[in-house]
Amino acid sequence: MADNKNGREAQAQNEERRQRERAIAEELERADEPEPPVDPTELAYFETELDSLEFPATAAAVVATVGDHEIESADETYTVADLLPDTEVESFDSPAEVRARVQRPTVAEAMKRVVAAADEHQSASFGASQRDGYERTFRELRAIDADDDDEGVRTIADWIIEHIHENEQLPGSRDVRREAAKFCRSNGYSVRNDEWLGI
Repeated sequence: MADNKNGREAQAQNEERRQRERAIAEELERADEPEPPVDPTELAYFETELDSLEFPATAAAVVATVGDHEIESADETYTVADLLPDTEVESFDSPAEVRARVQRPTVAEAMKRVVAAADEHQSASFGASQRDGYERTFRELRAIDADDDDEGVRTIADWIIEHIHENEQLPGSRDVRREAAKFCRSNGYSVRNDEWLGI
């Protein structure tokens, strides 16, 4: 690659993409998922259905291609359209990234609501690290209150959406973590300072 501004930008984008792919691969390998995992065989079959798409692909393209595909979790059956926003502002770099999103239906539903609300307000746009921060916060909440009907995930998603509507911008990922920690502590869940939500 040429050592000029365009070459350096391309290298930076490639490095960011590789980092995201590594993070997704690590997530897929984790054995201690807070949410009952979707059957890996089903996810492998689902991933082959994505072969007709060219990546990176928008969420709208994924929904248009496989939106009717059903994903069975331990608790419920969802369609891909239930879990991904039908929008151009959300995109996925690989089939593995789509798979990582749909394997946690509770988190995927919350992210779909947040992305749809942000899409309504053009000034509320995501950065990759902010999106990742939101997702991690939802995963941590899911792990903490998995037996309580996912009240924490819903409450924080509602709080983010309300913030977007009132301020026409997304709250910072630190603000989301702080709000999630407040929810946990006010509902009797202990959150240590060295944990993600311990802010």
